[in-house]
Amino acid sequence: MANVHLEGIRKVYGALPILHGIDLEIEHGEFVVFVGPSGSGKSTLLRMIGGLEKITGGTLKIDNKVVNTLDAADRNLGMVFQSYALYPHLSVRDNLAFPLKMAKKSKAEIAVKVKEAAALLQIEHLLDRKPKQLSGGQRQRVAIGRAIVRQPQVFLFDEPLSNLDTELRVQMRVQIAKLHQQLGNTMIYVTHDQTEAMTMADKIVVLKEGRVEQVGTPHDLYHRPATQFVAGFIGSPRMNFLPCSLTAKDERHVEVEVDGGVKGWLPIQALTAERGQKLTLGVRPDDFVAPTGKPGELTLDIEVDFVEHLGSATYLYGTTLGESIVARSPNDRFHVGRQGRVSLAVASTDCHLFDTSGRALPRLEAPQSWS
Repeated sequence: MANVHLEGIRKVYGALPILHGIDLEIEHGEFVVFVGPSGSGKSTLLRMIGGLEKITGGTLKIDNKVVNTLDAADRNLGMVFQSYALYPHLSVRDNLAFPLKMAKKSKAEIAVKVKEAAALLQIEHLLDRKPKQLSGGQRQRVAIGRAIVRQPQVFLFDEPLSNLDTELRVQMRVQIAKLHQQLGNTMIYVTHDQTEAMTMADKIVVLKEGRVEQVGTPHDLYHRPATQFVAGFIGSPRMNFLPCSLTAKDERHVEVEVDGGVKGWLPIQALTAERGQKLTLGVRPDDFVAPTGKPGELTLDIEVDFVEHLGSATYLYGTTLGESIVARSPNDRFHVGRQGRVSLAVASTDCHLFDTSGRALPRLEAPQSWS
């Protein structure tokens, strides 16, 4: 295992800046996921850690050793990519053994390590097959096994599941998570799929346009997004955003009026905000509940124009106060056809507020009454 330390990491292609001073600390044994939209720089950052891209500026340390100028082969990393990169003319056994043969290990040592990796990944019965005889999931396990036999300090995964169908992706997510538990190695994983990030990571790094938007646990990013971008990117369906304005405040609360006339007090600090300032109210679809009329609720009337039935959940798509909105139906009582009108509530403590720059205002945990 090893820690990975990034300080001021920059990448420039010609005159085009790609990464703008990335600072990040990855601890021993952590499973860290880089996530973000296409073009955010997540794969470039991973490739720089792996030694496949030169570092324009900043310092990269692996196991407390500066590795900026070290070749990829000298960094003791195991890399798994979107393409399986298996040798089609070699058996699974020989594919697993190949990196050890290149390192001039003895036949006895190679046999032991191949056997151990195959057992760990449950592919012992596939050792004599060729890659063309394997399914996509089996090929990916062989690719992971080829990284395991080298016993690296850090594993790097660059969107390894993007070529698999939905069912296989779920299975491989579980297998990779279990592999991390068994090996205990530091793992860095790149994906554009926020569901993968949420289900696998100890810590998520959200990237946007070559900068870190937020670093935190899946729970932190879902319940305490630092920016409106993170709030909209993490979670499916995405968070709802409603324009509003600040109408009153004290040291621990703000009163906002959603465009359309609905008012409410939120346990949120807005120390620098002024009365009349435009803000954005954020509500996650899963935080809607049946109205009770009790203090601490904001009730919205939703004009439903589409209903999505998923078996375990039903989502209502429509508009409220002139804005598009998605809400999870809290129970069967809110079943409507393809169209209808329904009232749903959200607790003040489940609301988020963002300023005009997209930064989240600090949210406090205290039940409050709506005016």
